[in-house]
Amino acid sequence: MLTRRSLFATGLALGSAGLLAACGGSDDSSSSGSGSGSDAGGADGAFPVTISTLFGDVEVTEKPTRVVALGWGDAETALSLGVQPVGASDWIAFGGEGVGPWAKGMYDKAPTIIETLEPDFEAIAALEPDLILDVKSSGDKDRYKRLSQITTTVGVPKDGENYLVSPKDQLAIIGKALGATSKADELQKGLDEQFSKVADAHSDWKGKSVTVATKTSEGWGAYVEGETRLGFLENLGFTQSKKVAALPTGDSGFSVSISAEQLDELDADLIVAFPIYIKTTEITDDKQWKQIPAVADGHAVVVDGDLSSAFSLGTVLAQEYALKQLPGKIEKALGS
Repeated sequence: MLTRRSLFATGLALGSAGLLAACGGSDDSSSSGSGSGSDAGGADGAFPVTISTLFGDVEVTEKPTRVVALGWGDAETALSLGVQPVGASDWIAFGGEGVGPWAKGMYDKAPTIIETLEPDFEAIAALEPDLILDVKSSGDKDRYKRLSQITTTVGVPKDGENYLVSPKDQLAIIGKALGATSKADELQKGLDEQFSKVADAHSDWKGKSVTVATKTSEGWGAYVEGETRLGFLENLGFTQSKKVAALPTGDSGFSVSISAEQLDELDADLIVAFPIYIKTTEITDDKQWKQIPAVADGHAVVVDGDLSSAFSLGTVLAQEYALKQLPGKIEKALGS
């Protein structure tokens, strides 16, 4: 069962927890089993394939039929490729099948939900998987060792860092592991086109500075280069705030802590903020928040609910969902 603490240290590790706590061929898209293009392997759908990971090369010898997906967004990425994991981790605590509303109905049978930070290895083994996906994850060596003792495990990619696997790399790696490279390429191309369409329609956004901020019960933080949420906005033409970029990231590598007395460090042409485990009003009613120049000028967007979840998760399906809602809010904030 997901705990408040585990989600804080993960959704934060990806959201803001680690941030403040220290987070050509056809493929069988209907397969009920479960990336990246330059690694060794045959044509799309052909096995074996070899994937370079932080802990060495991993060979997937044949098309998986029973997949357990444990990394941040790994299960939803598999679903988008036509594969239904038998076990999955619900990092954002959606409940039920462990996916957002944009992926509702994609499972024929709900997966067994596996804890995020401290997975039950016996429960995973009981599912008799032939492939474990732990791609967007901590890169913890002991975790990887335990998982790989159960079955073939595709973990954090080579040169990967703590939860900093980009959505694009995540899709490519999982696509390759599942024998669905063509489908992954197709999904990425479609998503890129959607981003380009929005960016082209708002050319005035290009080069404007942006800060992605969050507030939890423990304080404020902001995300830095390489993090999924900032990447989403960079795809729309924005650039990271130089103020935030100059701050030390600490242990997480993807976020910085901001004291309440230094909230002006969040100032930028645009601020996108969201709450974690607190009420949205704890941001919008915060007196120091209101005094930030961008906020005072109306150039800030505070997201919550499903939009915040989609913005944070970063899978293809989640980004498509966010692209339908967030640009309109940015338009209102920037008057364009």
